[in-house]
Amino acid sequence: MMSPVRGSPAVNVGSDVGEVMRVAARRIATLLSAAVEQRGVATMALAGGSTPKQLYRLLAAPPFDLDIPWSRVKLFLGDERCVPPDHPDSNERMVRESLLVDLPEAPAFHPMPGGHPDPAKAAGLYAERLVREIPGDGTPVPRFDVVLLGMGDDGHTASLFPDTPILDEERLVAEVYVPRMDSWRLSLTLPLLNAARNVVFLVTGAGKAATLARVLADGPRRDFPSSLVLPKDGEVEWHLDREAAALIGA
Repeated sequence: MMSPVRGSPAVNVGSDVGEVMRVAARRIATLLSAAVEQRGVATMALAGGSTPKQLYRLLAAPPFDLDIPWSRVKLFLGDERCVPPDHPDSNERMVRESLLVDLPEAPAFHPMPGGHPDPAKAAGLYAERLVREIPGDGTPVPRFDVVLLGMGDDGHTASLFPDTPILDEERLVAEVYVPRMDSWRLSLTLPLLNAARNVVFLVTGAGKAATLARVLADGPRRDFPSSLVLPKDGEVEWHLDREAAALIGA
């Protein structure tokens, strides 16, 4: 069973990674279905990297493949490496291979243009697509129904890395150069993430425990960008395994 840790945002701890993924899948299915019922369409930003692969495979299999009205779901990416879509490091490729390949109904998938030769131009094109595709809510910033995020051991989320200029970005999508990885990336920015109705963090593994404990205890800090994701009119929840949660409150 999932164990809630008291406080806000909601923190849920599973006994193992499998349980974390199953409960997160059920939660996402509930949120997407509710959005379709309320607004006729659901929008979700997907996390990249290795952690969500198992979650995506669950969502593409029974019972979630049939529980979610996929034909009325629009999927986007939270970040992308500036590589061609068939590159092994491409988040688009990972999503297609782990989630989209087995769904009985095809959602509308809007990947980031990671293969574009000009990262700044690519960011602008994707921002235009977000404004065009995500239903308005009376505000200039589109509101995702669900944003799925992970967290790195340095506290980064999406491609918002510690103490980088992108943390001050006012554009909805921005290009960012990551020196330690010697690579360009595209990322949704804080104004867009903080307009979401629901943010779901998925964090597993002992290697992230120390950083996670500080993110949850210290409040907003530029050296831990995950702590800056605080939607004004939305909900944040963290789905963790016991290893990642081991130092919370310690």
